[in-house]
Amino acid sequence: MKPLLICIVGPTAVGKTNLGIKVAKNLNTEIVSADSRQIYKGMNIGTAAPTENERHEAKHHFVNFLDPSKTYSAGDFERDATLFLSEFFKTHNVAVMVGGSGLYVKGVVDGFDHLPSDENIRQELNDRVESNGLQSLVEELTTLDPEMASNIDLHNTQRVVRALEVCLSSGKTMTSFLNNSSTERDFDILQVGLEMPRAELQDRIAKRTHSMIEAGWVAETEKLTSFSQYNSLRTVGYNELFAYLKEECSLEDAQEKIVIKTRQFAKRQMTWFKKDERVVWFESKNETEALEYCLDFASKYE
Repeated sequence: MKPLLICIVGPTAVGKTNLGIKVAKNLNTEIVSADSRQIYKGMNIGTAAPTENERHEAKHHFVNFLDPSKTYSAGDFERDATLFLSEFFKTHNVAVMVGGSGLYVKGVVDGFDHLPSDENIRQELNDRVESNGLQSLVEELTTLDPEMASNIDLHNTQRVVRALEVCLSSGKTMTSFLNNSSTERDFDILQVGLEMPRAELQDRIAKRTHSMIEAGWVAETEKLTSFSQYNSLRTVGYNELFAYLKEECSLEDAQEKIVIKTRQFAKRQMTWFKKDERVVWFESKNETEALEYCLDFASKYE
């Protein structure tokens, strides 16, 4: 029998980390983080990375390991995560993957077709970002690949540039490549999704943003100022706090913008994951039911 990978997905702030830890502890296994922001060092508050206590409860991999100056793609994660799992499954029957980065999850679950690339086009796009900002690229991607534009973080420069690079170098949408890919894995996969009513999630996002500010997010951002030009920091939250640190807006305005953009991001995450009919969904308030489902499913792999 193949080993089992339990994937816990859903929007930001819905409670994935907590459920993942409970599943991992009950199954005496470890967690692969599928979050494109939590991979970077020094960004623990702003990415809501698992705390030291949470990482003590269940060992996490692919968290806080990469310098913010480094570029790391969904393809890199697919390669590294599947290599890790191939070794891990030599001694374990079950692993847990937790995250809201749809492309990261997609890469491990289905694999990617070999996405076309063109370094010259990529450089031209990055030059456009430097000279004119990201918005013109977002508008072009929305025209060329509206489905991808509706599903990715449009404040993440690296994601926008890569999707547009695929379009311009191949004449096809990035969506078409992803929809056609399905790699046979050496492990079985269970995907469990957490969701909650929209108003409740929006309120939770607002409260969590306030808590992150209170926990020292501004000071964390200030320490990262020397990395502000890198893709890792061109993302929701840090963009707004850099603007505050440059006295371009008040902290209250920055916090309000973070909440709005995080809510928009959560909506795109749900759109992405809801397209996958293999995901079994549970209300976040029914976490115990989701836990029992995972444990029951995993029992045949013991």
